[in-house]
Amino acid sequence: MKSLNEIKQIIKQNILIDRLDLEDITAEDIQDNDPLFGEGLGLDSVEALDVVAGIESEFGVKLQGMDQEAIRKHFHSVEALSQFVSEQLSTAVN
Repeated sequence: MKSLNEIKQIIKQNILIDRLDLEDITAEDIQDNDPLFGEGLGLDSVEALDVVAGIESEFGVKLQGMDQEAIRKHFHSVEALSQFVSEQLSTAVN
């Protein structure tokens, strides 16, 4: 199973930088607790869908049926998203 730090790196590099094709930013520039939307990275709703698709593709974690409150909570930052993915992966293993 992947460590929390490995999950964070995959989210930052493979999903946020590569998949969203963010320019002028590196994975090291993204702070774990910076908001992904609004004042933080400034992602929009279209990019949010791409992040969801990236999480499903990279980790096999399905997000269908999640309510808006849960989505806001889990997609707040790289830290929150990594914790969520880690919990989902550990649940899938057990």
